Amino acid sequence: MKKLIPLFLILCSFFIYGQRPQGTSELVKITGTVLDKEYNEPMEYATLILQSVNNPDKVTGGITDINGKFSVEAEPGMYNIRLEYISYTTFRLDNQNITSSRDLGTVMLGINVEQLEAVEVVGEKTTVEVRLDKKIYNIGKDITTSGATVSDALNNVPSVSVDVEGAISLRGNENVRILINGRPSALAGFGSTDALRQLPADAIDRVEVITSPSARYDAEGTAGILNIILKKEKTLGFNGSINTNIGYPAASQISSNLNLRTDKFNIFNTLGLSYRRPPGGGFSDNTYRQRENDTIAPKFNRIIEDRNILREDLGFNMNIGIEYFITDRSSLTASYFARISDESDVTENDSRRFEGTTITSRTFRSEDESQKDKSNQVALNYINRLDDDGQKLTADLQYSFDTEDIFTVIQENNTFPNNDLLALENVNEKENQKEFLFQTDYVLPMGDAQFEVGYRGNFEETISDYQLDLLNLDTNVFERNELTNVFTYNENVNALYTQYGDKFGKFSFLAGLRLENTQLKGQVDTRLDPQELRELLGPDIDVNFNKNYLGLFPTLNLIFEIAERENITLGYNRRINRPRGWYINPFPSRSSRTNIFQGNPDLDPAYANAFDLGYLKRWDKLTLTSSIYYQKETNSFERVQVQRSNDLTEDGVGIIRTIPINLSTNERIGAEAGALYNPNKWLRLNGSFNFFQFATEGSFEGESYGATNTSWFARFSSKVNLPAKIEWQTNAFYSGPSENAQTKNEGIFSLNLAISKDIMGDQGTLAFNVSDLLNSRKRISFTETPNFTSDSEFQWRQRQFNLSFVYRFNQPKGKQNGRRNGGPEDEERDFGGGA
Repeated sequence: MKKLIPLFLILCSFFIYGQRPQGTSELVKITGTVLDKEYNEPMEYATLILQSVNNPDKVTGGITDINGKFSVEAEPGMYNIRLEYISYTTFRLDNQNITSSRDLGTVMLGINVEQLEAVEVVGEKTTVEVRLDKKIYNIGKDITTSGATVSDALNNVPSVSVDVEGAISLRGNENVRILINGRPSALAGFGSTDALRQLPADAIDRVEVITSPSARYDAEGTAGILNIILKKEKTLGFNGSINTNIGYPAASQISSNLNLRTDKFNIFNTLGLSYRRPPGGGFSDNTYRQRENDTIAPKFNRIIEDRNILREDLGFNMNIGIEYFITDRSSLTASYFARISDESDVTENDSRRFEGTTITSRTFRSEDESQKDKSNQVALNYINRLDDDGQKLTADLQYSFDTEDIFTVIQENNTFPNNDLLALENVNEKENQKEFLFQTDYVLPMGDAQFEVGYRGNFEETISDYQLDLLNLDTNVFERNELTNVFTYNENVNALYTQYGDKFGKFSFLAGLRLENTQLKGQVDTRLDPQELRELLGPDIDVNFNKNYLGLFPTLNLIFEIAERENITLGYNRRINRPRGWYINPFPSRSSRTNIFQGNPDLDPAYANAFDLGYLKRWDKLTLTSSIYYQKETNSFERVQVQRSNDLTEDGVGIIRTIPINLSTNERIGAEAGALYNPNKWLRLNGSFNFFQFATEGSFEGESYGATNTSWFARFSSKVNLPAKIEWQTNAFYSGPSENAQTKNEGIFSLNLAISKDIMGDQGTLAFNVSDLLNSRKRISFTETPNFTSDSEFQWRQRQFNLSFVYRFNQPKGKQNGRRNGGPEDEERDFGGGA
């Protein structure tokens, strides 16, 4: 019933005003602002009720806007005044004689603890909030990801898909920027998603899907931004939760979220220790053919490989911080994050090699890789709310240091017709990454309008030391290969931005402009002389480069409120895709003698212009979101595979090279729709559908790589509350077929099931889930080029069973995901959140 009060009051106020008899006194205006008492944040849709003392049936009022402000006209008289918000304690002023316009000032509402556990929407219900520049998915309690990773949880977020190798896409586009708590982070591995497959999913509070980023955000990422907000409890006293998990194939995990909060400070700490042995594998069937201008034909016309992968991952992560409240309006937060990972991967390839239709030889290749990662990050955040109107100054300082040490032994043997050694290689890869970030923002509200200005500097250096030693089969001595090199890569970005937003009745807009200067520097240290470099890399490759790019990135976001629960949004933004160090390193690296990846230092940034038209409608039990989007990207990146003439191994096998290039243009158009349906307290349904078409054009080495592809993906989730506090959840996901100029991929279907039960007086929860019940998350693809074709199948991880137990202390069930989790990363005001 409370959900209908705001609409009822608005209708009443229009009716009363329309029926006001001629000659009555002038109306008076009652204004004020409503803030959340705990987080000092505006509360949108709080309800103001004016009830006449002399005539209690005469009720008028209104609701607060996105800034928490209200302004209501009424006839002079005696009123009982109430301000209400679901699950919050009501503010009352009785017997108020209102004879002239009156400002009630700032009213602080606090949580009603007695009602907290009875309110379904707190921590349990999956909801979506729409801002001018993003959608916020409060993912609630998803028991299918209990014991899973952040990467698994992202695959349940609308618009997002995660492929079998962990690559994250937004609306089918992999060029998505990943932020943690609004900033680049060592948690995301400096652009890599590997760390997200190690962090526990229960660390997530919500995910912000930003498909039309405002000027406040970094312009990187042509697909948009995913901002992962981690949990940080704000309840007074000492509280927390412990999550344990055990699974098959071998997997175990223990993590904790602990908080100690007083009126003056908040200490928060997250610890996690995990161990996993996820088996995977696949096969490939490669066919080689000779072109007319080839002088040497491949010795084998067909090679079939069966691959088996066994990984062993041991990981530890820690996040500790303290938030100190200097005054009621200012705070300083210091945090330290560390991640240690020790991984061991063994990949075995059994190859059958054909001449014609006859198997003439058989080989066995093993790759034994050990990888040690260490990430450290120190961050400081200062925030000062300069006044009650929302004027705010923030400053962020962050330093990250990441090291990666990989040692791989690759051995290949003939097993038929002879049993002898073909090759033995030792590969040492060391990578050090340092990143320094400074950012400051100033927000100035001006009535319903808001002005904002800020600066951001991001300075990153990556040093990649690649060493390849090959065994000389004649001398039985390891020799240093010519591919050995040290590549130093710097990416420095300085940015200034400003944006202005305003609201006129039901219409709001946010316009911004961002100026970014990007410097890309590369330097290679190698023992090769210039002539040898040209022979190895090509005559046009410059191994030492220093490039500067200056760009303007305008943004515009509009929203029109058709009704209280219905709106239309329109967004435009310009984005950039900067090549990462791996893509730009000119020296080849290889996973085997026949598969080589070579970066391209001539890569230029890609630029994209994107438009997004969205619609949202809320009913009492149903929320519908939909959008139509269009994007055109120039200088887009494409990885092409080539098998050049005479590029063969010593025993006559064709070498396949993968090279990234700027492939002219990429156009993408699509539509998506999502529905959240809660027909009753025991059933929740959630579904989404995304359909898109993309077209690329361009050529490389005389070959056309133009292609047009239509694809789609859909997901469905249902959650049922059974008797005895048992919950059942089913998640289904399907990614439709896709293709580019060289490769066609079949569709992929996966199904996850979970069941949970609350025990120990709701302080504990026991859950069992199955990930990929049908064991069907496999990438099946076909690649065709002028020199070879390849049929392949790959499975990153097989079906997984998990049993988990969560214990909460001094923390009611559902409260850990409260309506808002405060802190610097949460400081959203008016027209969008910051990054």
